[in-house]
Amino acid sequence: MRRAVLINGVPASGKSTLARALVRDLVGMGHPAVPLTLDTVKEGLFEHLGAGDREHNRMLGRASYQAIFATIAAFPDALIPVIDAWHGFQPVDVLRGHLERARIDHVIEIWVSVAPERAAARYRARATERPEGHLPASYADELFELARRARPAGLDPVIEVDGATPYDANLGARVVEALQR
Repeated sequence: MRRAVLINGVPASGKSTLARALVRDLVGMGHPAVPLTLDTVKEGLFEHLGAGDREHNRMLGRASYQAIFATIAAFPDALIPVIDAWHGFQPVDVLRGHLERARIDHVIEIWVSVAPERAAARYRARATERPEGHLPASYADELFELARRARPAGLDPVIEVDGATPYDANLGARVVEALQR
């Protein structure tokens, strides 16, 4: 059985911090896990293809997303990919198609919730530190609205965590339990 963990939430919700801690915990518990982050792939594309405008950014996001799942398709079944992305930036059918092509038959979705005010403030605070190509600090206003209406993809099971609180030391065990069902 091929398994994957989706770390899902709007930008600046705390997904990357949570993904790093979860991978560390899974590996520490003897479960081979690897982090795959949309921004990491996308930033490599920015470096070689340029930052471009908003549509170029979106195109590179779609390409990065597809590349992540194409890479997973070549993984051994025992390796657990932990995929950090705002999975709601495309229709859920796109995600389902990628999961199918990667031959993933068991998914755990971790929804990182965040108050709109916190997401917008975090985005503004980090905007000047991020590589060229990411949306500017002014995106925080749009992000505020997105965070108000964003929801999990609804892939069962969904484990909800609060992106404003410290990492829950029990999350790794909860994920392992859900992966073994």
